[in-house]
Amino acid sequence: MSVTIHIAGLPHERITFAPSPLAELGTALHALSEPAHHPGVHGWATATNAGLKQDLADRLCEAEFLWRTTFSDVMLGFAGLRDASAQPGETLAEDLDLLDRLDDEEFVSASLEFTCSTHYGSAELRSPLSDPALHERAVELAAARGPQQRQFTEWLLADPPAVRAWVRRLFEDCDQAFFADTWNRVRFQLAADAREKTELLRRRGLAATVEAVSPALSVDEACTRIDADKLASARATAVDPAVGPGVTFIPSVYQWPHLLVLHRHGWRPVVHYPIAAPELPGPLSVEQFELRMEALAHPTRMRLCRNLARAPYTTGELADHYGLSAPEVSRHLAVLKKAGLITPRRRGRYVQYQLDVKVVARLGSDFLETVLR
Repeated sequence: MSVTIHIAGLPHERITFAPSPLAELGTALHALSEPAHHPGVHGWATATNAGLKQDLADRLCEAEFLWRTTFSDVMLGFAGLRDASAQPGETLAEDLDLLDRLDDEEFVSASLEFTCSTHYGSAELRSPLSDPALHERAVELAAARGPQQRQFTEWLLADPPAVRAWVRRLFEDCDQAFFADTWNRVRFQLAADAREKTELLRRRGLAATVEAVSPALSVDEACTRIDADKLASARATAVDPAVGPGVTFIPSVYQWPHLLVLHRHGWRPVVHYPIAAPELPGPLSVEQFELRMEALAHPTRMRLCRNLARAPYTTGELADHYGLSAPEVSRHLAVLKKAGLITPRRRGRYVQYQLDVKVVARLGSDFLETVLR
């Protein structure tokens, strides 16, 4: 599974690395709503939540569907403009001005994308403002999340300009309350990362650059597509003449473990990536993670792991212990080895196997990172 961005014929000058204040505010708000997703900024989230005035905290609860369960495309509104030169602003006000340039249908459908997820990324994507069935479905899905969400969704569908003004004021109040200080603290780091990736693209090419962005990203040999290794299957194009060619990479301090790829139909694609922290291990591929989960799902292999976690064993020893044939044990060990869960070592003419305890201990965090990526 992967999210693919088609880039055949895209010149390197249309591949842009740039920070976005609005995108970083969105990830910061997500971290405030879901601090368990972001252990690296838990202290910041705790302190910031504690310092919020009650009125602002209440308003953030009303609009949290924009950044909590899904990261709304309104945080990357520049990508929806029919202007290939449009890029993130240097200030939050500039980003909000770009967002204001979206028409009401684009803004509403991007805000309520959880109501049309089955059509996301396709030409069939419709607006709940113009589609009565989708309008009803949007209210129904919002109601399932609570009366506050339903009330807000009904207001958005009834009066988009008023809600858009309300949302802008909310983001401006967040800026005044905490984000201005946060942005001043991280913006130089983000700008430095963007400059570094831009220079890397110029010197070493796209493949080396996207690998430096995230090990979960890769480029095919012909340099016609960028693949993001995620638990999703989707396609986007960076060479749509209707919206202008280009793909934008946006670095983030608060994004880990998420790697977001905007693949909305009619918008230019965006890769919103976390700046790697040196103390964090590289992400496991989805394929390798699936191999490990499948390997441990078999009861016989679970029992073998019980022994292998304590000491190294040969195939014959395990066969004798469990009353199995040596070929059957060998097949199970081969599955565990392919998944990277056990390590072999030769002792004379014998080969012993032992569980890699550090790898197994990471499965919990690997699971979380893989499903959140």
